[in-house]
Amino acid sequence: MDVKVERKVLLNPGPATTTDTVKMAQIVPDICPREKEFVGIMREIEEGLLKIVHADPKEYAAVLFCGSGTINMDICLNSLLPEGKKILVINNGAYSSRGVEICNYYGLEHIDMKLPINQQPDLKEVEKVLQENPDIALVYITHHETGTGLLNPIREIGALVHRYGARFVVDTTSTYAMRPINIHEDNVDFCMASAQKGIMAMTGLSFIIGRRDAIEASAEYPKRSYYCNLYLQYQYFMEHGEMHFTPPVQVIYATRQALKEYFAEGEQAKWERHRKVFAAIRRNLTELGFHIFIPEEIQSELVAAALYPDDPNWDFGKVHDYCYERGFTIYPGKVEKKGMFRLCALGAITEQDIEDFFVVFREALTKYNVSIPVMYQ
Repeated sequence: MDVKVERKVLLNPGPATTTDTVKMAQIVPDICPREKEFVGIMREIEEGLLKIVHADPKEYAAVLFCGSGTINMDICLNSLLPEGKKILVINNGAYSSRGVEICNYYGLEHIDMKLPINQQPDLKEVEKVLQENPDIALVYITHHETGTGLLNPIREIGALVHRYGARFVVDTTSTYAMRPINIHEDNVDFCMASAQKGIMAMTGLSFIIGRRDAIEASAEYPKRSYYCNLYLQYQYFMEHGEMHFTPPVQVIYATRQALKEYFAEGEQAKWERHRKVFAAIRRNLTELGFHIFIPEEIQSELVAAALYPDDPNWDFGKVHDYCYERGFTIYPGKVEKKGMFRLCALGAITEQDIEDFFVVFREALTKYNVSIPVMYQ
């Protein structure tokens, strides 16, 4: 089917800009998701999802759910905590803070290791908490805090976690299929993502990749949710090759196409494309005088969070709308009391898209009389 869809360049942190071929993959004959044909597609997707993070399918499984990325967080935190144990949440951003909120909602015993949002955790401090709390069974962290663009050192933290006999759960929603991840070498027991992010498919499908032995052990843990129980979904897929409840059928087809395009581009080539896009974002912001919130040495190279300038004419809403009307979407920040906006190197976009965006962005600044270079007190 040869249909051209108006292209929008999304510089928000997801959903990402998609290819027309992924969009059109959703146009399929109606099918019951319990048919063998559809079960085959689900198996194909699981194999591809494991392959992206180099996971041995004998040791790891990919478990699929309907929902946004937050459903993965909910599932891992409520499903993987044994009776009488606690969770350590390494909290240095909006998304790890959401992990703390989930713990609070379920009444899960946890430690909120609250840290500055522009700093990586001190490994010695993490080890101290693990030493002082031998009942920690689960350590949770966000690989890339998209609210700011901070990257956390998961390989080093994972080694510590395993030294103290705990499981390591990493929210990789905004790094999976973008930054290369090797689940074995990075010491990760569970990671997670959603189809609309790194693999550049559609919203509505999320997945957790985790150790089979840990998932199977969780069958004996307290049951805190029905729909959001990891073992229940895993067991059903093992027995039937299907999701326990109705899957997002058309999104599954789009995901299959997106995986084909991921492997056609290649892990390293895709990562280099994202890096080049980010470098163009950082260079143009710097030339305009914007301050990027996270120091360069700990940036993810996927999200640049730029502080609002100290200019009475600056109005994010007006600048956003000007860019949006011309096909570019920008996004506000995730930091309280610090006005900032984010430009993201996600999706099916190129360096040229970034250069084209900054032509429009400069026009917006000029139209609304924002000084260039921008001013800070």
